[in-house]
Amino acid sequence: MINRFAQFVYTLLIILLVPIGLFVLLRKRKGRPSVGCRWKEYLGVFPALPSLHNPIWIHAVSVGEVLAAKSLTQELQRKYPNQTLVITTTTPTGAEQAKKLSGDIVHLYMPLDIPWAINKLIRTVKPCKLIVMETELWPNTIVQVHKSGIPIYIVNARLSEKSLKNYQKIQPLFEVMRPCLTKVLCQYDDDANRFKTLGLSTDQVKVTGSIKFDIKVKPEIYTAIETLKQQVTHYSWVWVAASTHQGEDEVILEAHRKLLDKYPSALLMIVPRHPERFDDVYELATQLGLTISKRTETSSHKITTQVYLGDTMGEMMALIGAGDLCFMGGSLIGKKVGGHNFLEPASLKKPMLSGKSYFNFQVIGDQLIHHGALRLAEDSNNIADQLMQLCANSELVLDMGEKAHRVFKNNSGSLAKTLHYL
Repeated sequence: MINRFAQFVYTLLIILLVPIGLFVLLRKRKGRPSVGCRWKEYLGVFPALPSLHNPIWIHAVSVGEVLAAKSLTQELQRKYPNQTLVITTTTPTGAEQAKKLSGDIVHLYMPLDIPWAINKLIRTVKPCKLIVMETELWPNTIVQVHKSGIPIYIVNARLSEKSLKNYQKIQPLFEVMRPCLTKVLCQYDDDANRFKTLGLSTDQVKVTGSIKFDIKVKPEIYTAIETLKQQVTHYSWVWVAASTHQGEDEVILEAHRKLLDKYPSALLMIVPRHPERFDDVYELATQLGLTISKRTETSSHKITTQVYLGDTMGEMMALIGAGDLCFMGGSLIGKKVGGHNFLEPASLKKPMLSGKSYFNFQVIGDQLIHHGALRLAEDSNNIADQLMQLCANSELVLDMGEKAHRVFKNNSGSLAKTLHYL
C-alpha cells in the first residue's frame, strides 16, 4: 500500500511538473541542436514509423550513454540482423550522437515519465525487450514496460554510494521498480553489492564489467589520427585536454602557458565537453594571450598555433590519438562532475593526467594509477610540472602508454558477458 501511494504521489508530481520539464528540454541553448518539431514525442505522440521487426528498445539518455551503447548496438546488429534497434534519448545532443551509429537504427525521444505517454511508446514500438544504459531508472517507465510483459535489462549499471543513499531515501518508490527488473548487469562488484542492499536478488544482479572497455578502434579512426599527426608533426609535444568543463579551461590554458615558457613548440588540443562553450573557450585563450585555431577552420591545413580547439563532434578519438598525452577533464571541479572515461586514451596507448575528482570512474582510475599509467594533478602549476617531466622523458611516456593499454586489455570481455545475459 505504501509503495503504491508513493508511486501515485510521484506520478502526480511528474504531471504537475510537465510544463517545467518541457521548458527545460525544449530550451534552445547556444551551440546545441534543438528538438524542433519533434517535441510532441516527449508526450508520447510519435510520427509514422517504418516497419519494425521484433524491435529491441535501447534507452540512452544523452551523449555519454549513446557512446557507451555503440559497441552493443554493433554487436546486436551483427548477431540479430533481422531485428530492428530503436534508440530513445532524452536530449537533442544524444539524438545527434545516435544518428552517427552505424546500421539501420530508429531514433525517438523518450517520453516524460507519465504512464499514458510511456504506454503510447510501447504500443507504437512493440519492443521484445528494453535495455537501459547505465542507471536511468524511471518508476512509471519500468512499471509500465513490465506490465506489458517486456523484460527489462539495465546494462553497464553503476550505483555510487551517494546514489545508494538517495535511493534509500525513496525506498518505497524503488520497491515499485525492484520486481520489474529482469537483470541488472553491473560494472563492478561494489555496484552489485549496492543494488543488493536496495533489495535486488542475487539472480537479478550480475557483474559483467564495463562495455566501455570493449572499444574497437575502427580503421578510419587510425586514418584520421595519422592525418592529424601529419598536421602537427612540427611540434615537439602535443597534449590533449579532453571533455573540459567550465572552471577547468582557465587552469588548463594557464598550465599550457607555463609549459610554453620551457617548451615553446608545444601544442595544446582542448576539447570542451559541451558544444555551446566552444566560443567561450576560444575567447578565453585569446584573453590569456595565447594564439588559438579552431578545428572547423583548419581541419585540412598544417596547424600553426599554440592552442587547437576541437570544436567538432565525434572526433575525440582522433584528437586523443594524435597527442602524446591526454588530460581527462571533469576532474578539477570538486564533486560537480566526477571525471570522464579514461578508456578511450587507454585503448590508444596514451599516458594520462587527471584531477583528483574522478569518482565516476574510480575503479578504472585507481587501476591506471596503480599500474603507473595515470598521474593526478590539482592546479595549473602541478599540471605544468607533470607535463615538463614527461616532455623530458619520452621513454617514460611510452611506458605509461603501454601500461594504460595493458589495463584496458585486461578489463575487456564485458560485451560478450552482457550479450550472454541479454
